[in-house]
Amino acid sequence: MFETLVDGFYAAFSAAQTEIYTRIVQPALFATGLMSFADDAYDAVQFFLIGVLQIVLMLVLLRPLESIAPAEAWRERRAVRVDVLYTLVHRLGLFNLVFFFAFRPLFDALQSWLRLMGFVNLNLEDVWPGVTDHALASFLIYLLILDFAGYWYHRWSHTFRWWWALHAVHHSQRQMSLWTDNRNHLLDDLIKAAFFAAIAILIGVSPVQFVLLVAVSEWLQSLQHANTRLRFGWLGERLLVSPTFHRRHHAIGAGHEGRHRGCNFGVLFPWWDMAFRTADFSAAAVATGIRDQLPPPVGRSADYGDGFWAQQWLGLKRMARSLRPAHRNGSDGRPPASRTDRTESA
Repeated sequence: MFETLVDGFYAAFSAAQTEIYTRIVQPALFATGLMSFADDAYDAVQFFLIGVLQIVLMLVLLRPLESIAPAEAWRERRAVRVDVLYTLVHRLGLFNLVFFFAFRPLFDALQSWLRLMGFVNLNLEDVWPGVTDHALASFLIYLLILDFAGYWYHRWSHTFRWWWALHAVHHSQRQMSLWTDNRNHLLDDLIKAAFFAAIAILIGVSPVQFVLLVAVSEWLQSLQHANTRLRFGWLGERLLVSPTFHRRHHAIGAGHEGRHRGCNFGVLFPWWDMAFRTADFSAAAVATGIRDQLPPPVGRSADYGDGFWAQQWLGLKRMARSLRPAHRNGSDGRPPASRTDRTESA
């Protein structure tokens, strides 16, 4: 059943991709003398179509949810607008296209070098013969592996100060909504894309599966960031990260503070937080953002930027400052660490 659905979706998707490419993109490439980029442009159409589908589902399913049961009521949504821009840049393929051109040759060279050195990609068939004959089984296994890696990637971005300086762009949004997932520093996004692409290559994920895995993960993360009181019940909250569970991760005083530099790092599944004791299932209403943004004496009224380029530039400045030897605890938006915290953050 799953294989039939996947095959049907892929056939329809490929037909739409080919139609757009042959009618619009290919003539434009020919007219501008850029036909040498034909294959790359065809892939770019794929990124664009996936993004369009995701955004349509976000508007149709998630926006009404925010209106019916909002976690917070806002007088105006001006702060949300920049997040819409981040979403369009990422979901419509611009970021993926830049990453593709910049890093794909490096990954191809790495794979060639590994083959020459006798390294063979890990393959599920070697561990579980026949598993890849079942599309759903292999999809879920790859999803689990990548989600486990995602937990640690996310937790590390809170642990190391230079990394937190970049990741703080994401947490500085005080009007968290369905658009907030893609609000990230571009350098952090490049590191993340390279990290997961490398893992996908190492474990033998096919390009088609990887695209589907990323699409499913991204849409669920949009749901998690939605401004809604939606909960999945006692059991459901422990099976899949909900908007309530993830809102706690963005909470001032909880989501990026404490012994573990935060809580609820799970990307899709809360199991990793439960296993490593970083889960917080509290459903109390909390303000989102960073303590540093609050006025004195609680915070410093720190400026994290209102516009896209301001947020990117200030993120780089914070990172540079965090790397200075004279850097002191407490100047990065978090309270001074305990002795245990300093050991963990080293």
